[in-house]
Amino acid sequence: MIFTEDQEVPAQLPHIQRIEVNQLYCLRVQTARAELLIAEQGAQVLRYQEHGQEPVIWMSEEAAFEAGNSVRGGIPVCWPWFGDLMRNPPQVQALHSGGRLPAHGLVRGIEWILVENAIEGDSVRLTLAIPPTSESPSLRHLPPGLELRLEILLDDRLHLKLTTSNGSEQHIALSQALHSYFAVSSIHNATVEGLEGQRYIETLEGWAERQQKRALVVSSETDRIYLDLPPQLAIRDDGWNRRIRIEASGSTSAVVWNPWASKARRLSQFADDAWQRMLCIETANVMDDLVELAPGEEHSMGVALWAEPLGGAA
Repeated sequence: MIFTEDQEVPAQLPHIQRIEVNQLYCLRVQTARAELLIAEQGAQVLRYQEHGQEPVIWMSEEAAFEAGNSVRGGIPVCWPWFGDLMRNPPQVQALHSGGRLPAHGLVRGIEWILVENAIEGDSVRLTLAIPPTSESPSLRHLPPGLELRLEILLDDRLHLKLTTSNGSEQHIALSQALHSYFAVSSIHNATVEGLEGQRYIETLEGWAERQQKRALVVSSETDRIYLDLPPQLAIRDDGWNRRIRIEASGSTSAVVWNPWASKARRLSQFADDAWQRMLCIETANVMDDLVELAPGEEHSMGVALWAEPLGGAA
């Protein structure tokens, strides 16, 4: 059962509550271990935090929570393309001959439909889906029968699974990302582990291909597309004495992004110094890791997130 703001929420956990944050309706999930907040607009995770711990997911202090606009922070869903459509492979561009072409696709600013909510012991499962493409003005130029759903499971970790089902009569190609903003004590205390030896595209230097030599320490504006990745990456944070684990499935690419000081001053819903408190590592299907689906096929991209104290194996 989902409780609303004007209902008395039971003391027992877990429970799910529907609340309003400025212009957005959100689902607030509380378990004995953690709290989760999800906006129905964009199916965007806004908060994930274990009780008594620092947040895993970063949310901007200047986030506006406005209808039709993606919220700065959290985990926006980018689909059916990532970033600038014109920077995507030709197969992805070919699907989009009309309609709006905003950065990061078409689903961040639309209302998703809650199709499942279930409490299973100490865990909570939610599934949200986009409306039928023929019924949404933002999606109307997409092939009819193309479906997208996001399954969210909160247990001792946060699990997200984004599934595209091609119920249309044509072959499709898409790129996508779970655009995760992670909270860090300071960007100067953070190291990204698991990228060593991997190739990447340096978008800030003419989209040239490079190879990562060692663990990544972000020390300037960063916007890189990493390819052929292993399933697990991590953010080591010496300031908060923890490691955030990022375990992907159905994905071998990821985007690492931090705007640094100069670009931060030009971003909406973003404090001038906020670049010091966040780091994006976006589980993705981009570039040659794009998704191609024949009629009747489906693809799932997922990620599991959790934090653990330093001291364990890297």
